[in-house]
Formats: sequence, structure tokens, C-alpha cells
Amino acid sequence: MNVLIIGGGGREHALAWKIAQSPRVSRVFVAPGNAGTALDAENVAIAEDDFPALIAFARQNEVTLTVVGPEAPLAAGIVDAFEHEGLRIFGPNRKAAELEASKVFCKDLLRAADVPSAEYQTFSDPRRALQFVAEREGTPLVVKADGLAAGKGVIVCAGRDEAVDAVRLIAQQRAFGEAGDRLVIEERLDGQEASVLAITDGRTIVTLQPAQDHKPAGDGDTGPNTGGMGAYCPAPVVDDERLHWIEEHVLVPTVHAMRRAGRPFRGVLYAGLMMTNQGPKVLEYNVRFGDPECQPLLMRLKTDLVDVLEATVDGRLGEIEPLEWDPRPAVCVVMASEGYPGEYTKGHPIRGLEEAAKLPDVKVFHAGTRSQDGRVVTAGGRVLDVTALGESIARAKLQAYTAVKCIRWPGAWCRKDIADKAIGWVG
Repeated sequence: MNVLIIGGGGREHALAWKIAQSPRVSRVFVAPGNAGTALDAENVAIAEDDFPALIAFARQNEVTLTVVGPEAPLAAGIVDAFEHEGLRIFGPNRKAAELEASKVFCKDLLRAADVPSAEYQTFSDPRRALQFVAEREGTPLVVKADGLAAGKGVIVCAGRDEAVDAVRLIAQQRAFGEAGDRLVIEERLDGQEASVLAITDGRTIVTLQPAQDHKPAGDGDTGPNTGGMGAYCPAPVVDDERLHWIEEHVLVPTVHAMRRAGRPFRGVLYAGLMMTNQGPKVLEYNVRFGDPECQPLLMRLKTDLVDVLEATVDGRLGEIEPLEWDPRPAVCVVMASEGYPGEYTKGHPIRGLEEAAKLPDVKVFHAGTRSQDGRVVTAGGRVLDVTALGESIARAKLQAYTAVKCIRWPGAWCRKDIADKAIGWVG
């Protein structure tokens, strides 16, 4: 069979690498892909939002299954477009994807489903939002743009002044464009974050191993939010008992609530959670594989991913065998361009990729790269996702950072503390 993957980042490289391992797969195409996907699959020069061209390519190349990586095409209705043409595609349709595309919709659904989450208010008028913030001196708040903002539309505020600045940035300065037409302002939760991803066909839920992302740019979770600076799997902050609780009190009621709302969910349901003293609470939902959580997850997954994806599309997820995992933990370290998550330059040649690739139990997934004159150059803010397995979290971290040290380009940087929370975890 032939498989088409939509997207061009590190998550899509990981999907291409994993899907290409299936003995059932003949060819893997990635549209548009990057310099790394070109090594493990075949790149297709079609933008992820050009649905007619993607559909035509899938027909012409006998694509049996299309897998959507990023959230933007899902929110724009790529699944609806493919299904209308009778093509099999993995991911939620446009109405179901609103669970990520609108934070207002997500928060309202969580409240209706009695899923634990932070208290919140929504606003479409910046003046009312500013008045709300002004009346809450000393209350730590989080200000969120309603729409998609590439993982950067959430601002965690230490006090009232920061919350005021966040409202002005999103709603008045329009930093994220139309995504800021509405705001969610909620109480700031304290604890460790965790990512619990599940695959569902709308009836059966298959929960993946818990992971932990690192959103802030700086060590010690300081600095502005990013798309994610690293991840590890499994996350000891979510033990088996807590994972079962999350399935029962978060995932199952959400899937039921989506069905009741006339938006049956099929695809990856990704719960971003805060592990508070009162128990797990949902920070947000994503409707696709996390990036960079996908990379360590797929490094550990031993089950044929294609079997799982096809069973989801066909509505027979309940028939598959339990997933098999490599017992070794995996750690992913994101290498970024100087200036990210703000302005950055592109086109820097990357050195040391071959050296890093020779290290055992290491895979360098490309996120923001392209080929130029026979060389790999930077083409994004998050450039590489250096991922490694190890007999322990500490050994996986060491192996990942050993690979990081092999790779160089002007201005390259990364967080130095990915997985330290797990290493120091005392449950």
C-alpha cells in the first residue's frame, strides 16, 4: 500500500519513519516534507492547505491511506474534503477538530461534560477582558487566544500587569491575527504538566504511554511559550493508577460529549494536563499527534502503526491487539534557531548530522530544514528533534545530548534540562 503524510515538521518526519517500517507499506509520500523526510520517504511539492492538489495526487498515486500531521489542515476540513472524494484519511473532520481550533468551544465542552479543568471566562470585547483582569489583583491568570496560534497563543501570567499586557498583545495588537478575536482567561493551575494521547475511532479508546512536553523556551520552564522544546516518554508523573483515572474521567467523557454534540471524534485525542494537588485537570485538547511528543512515543512503539491507523479509519479499533512498547524510555531534545520563538534567520548550513546518526539508539528527526545545493540548511524556528532511547530516563537524556553536541549551525540552541523532572521525580 501507499501512504501519504500531510505536513513538513518533526512530527511528520517521525510518522514517515515509523510508517515506512511497516511491511505492508510500499511507498510513503510526505507533502510538503523537509530535508529529513526526503531521506526516509518521498517528498511531494504540494502545500498542506492545497486540498485539490493533494486529492489529485492521492488518486494518481494509488494512496490507500492519508495521515494528517498538523492541526491547521484538520481545522480547515481536509478530512471532509478527502472523505467526500471517497479517500481514506486519518484524523478528525472539521467539526470535531474545533476541539483544538477553538479554545472557547473546548472549555465549554469540558464544562458540559464535567471534565476537570480551570475556571474560566470568555471575552470578545478587549475592554471587558481588561476590566476582568483589573478586578483580580493577586490572582495568577492564563490568557489564551481562542484560535490556532502555532502553540504560542497561550500566555501564562505571574500577575495582573502581565495579564493586562497579554490581553493587549492578543486582542488589541492582534499578535495572532483572527485567532485573537475571542479570549479565554482562566485561573492558572500549579503542578507538573503531562501529555496523554489516545487514539479513538469514536467508540474504542486506545491510550498511549504518557509523555511530558516542555513549552517554555528557557531552562527551568522560564521565558516565553514555544511550540515545544523537548519531550520524554514515559512520564513518571502519570503512573498507571493516574492514567486509568484520566481515561475514565477525562478521555471517555470527552469522546461521549463530542458524540452528543454531533461531532463524533476519530483520530488522535491529545489531552494536555496539569497534575494539580486536586488531581489531573485539562489545560487544553489537541486533535493530532503532539510535536515533539510524537517523536519519543513513536521511538518506543513496537506495534505496526499502520494497523492502528487503518483500524481507526475503518471503525474497528476494538479489534486490534494491545499496543507493544519498547520498555526503554525515550527523550527528545529540540534544537532551535537563534531568536525563536521570535524572529529568526533561515538558510544556515547544518553540520554534524551524519556523525549524530551513527550513535546507537538515536534518531534525528528534521523539523525546520530543507535541502539547498546538496546541503541541509535551517528553514524554521524549531529545526531538529534529536531523539534517543536509553535503559533509563537519565541514559536516554545523556544519549540525546551526546547527539546534540555533534550538530552545529550559527545560533543553534536548545534547553539543557529536558527530562530533568523525570530524573528527579519522587512520586
